[in-house]
Amino acid sequence: MVATEYYVGLSAILFALGGIGVLTRRSAIMLFLSVELMLNAANLAMVAFARDWSASGGNAALDGQTAVFIVLAVAAAEVAVGLGILVAIFRNRVSTNVDELSEVRA
Repeated sequence: MVATEYYVGLSAILFALGGIGVLTRRSAIMLFLSVELMLNAANLAMVAFARDWSASGGNAALDGQTAVFIVLAVAAAEVAVGLGILVAIFRNRVSTNVDELSEVRA
């Protein structure tokens, strides 16, 4: 059985890579992918801790897994709405560069 620390370490690495992607990328699609990577890293940590608590006899192990399902549903809704907005902007501007999209503000 793999120790929880390894899962949490992997989660931290994935979260850091997502954070670096958010800070360095200019494409809106890459920003969405980086945010999704960060959400999945948080989900991995929640599932790892839920597994650790269930192994120690805790009754709250399903709370972490339930939270993961809620986060996944919110992430799917975010992607659907965000990509819809991005496609509409791309049709008008023919670019997904975030620096150029700052002019969209009213």
